[in-house]
Amino acid sequence: MAGHTDNTIVIDAPMDLVWSMTNDVAAWPQLFSEYAAAEILDRDGDTVTFRLTLHPDETGTIWSWVSRRTTDAANRTVSAHRVETGAFMYMNIHWSYVQSPEGVRMRWVQDFAMKPGAPLDDAQMTDRLNRNTATQMHLIKEKVEAAAA
Repeated sequence: MAGHTDNTIVIDAPMDLVWSMTNDVAAWPQLFSEYAAAEILDRDGDTVTFRLTLHPDETGTIWSWVSRRTTDAANRTVSAHRVETGAFMYMNIHWSYVQSPEGVRMRWVQDFAMKPGAPLDDAQMTDRLNRNTATQMHLIKEKVEAAAA
């Protein structure tokens, strides 16, 4: 079994603002509540390799990993995957942005599998990611809509 999440939110802001704010990886600690740091390691055209570091969890553990992300501005899509997979066998993320009458529909699809012996299995990680994604998407919506106002 593998894990899969599919979450969407509509942001009432111009597409260019939603795109630029959500794809400025270096600024993610100001956009997401979960990230303590985002360090850009390499840029190659539309591809960025970066390290994300979370705030300490309830046990004081600080989680960090490297991901690679490629933006396609013409199609308003982003594909990313973890380079340092940690507890995941793999983690792939696809973001898409679609203009709708209500605003920009931002969608995140995550496909992954946990390693045997990881602290959470695929189903538990799916639940955790669905809860956290909803929280982060609502926070991003508030921040981008405030910037648009």
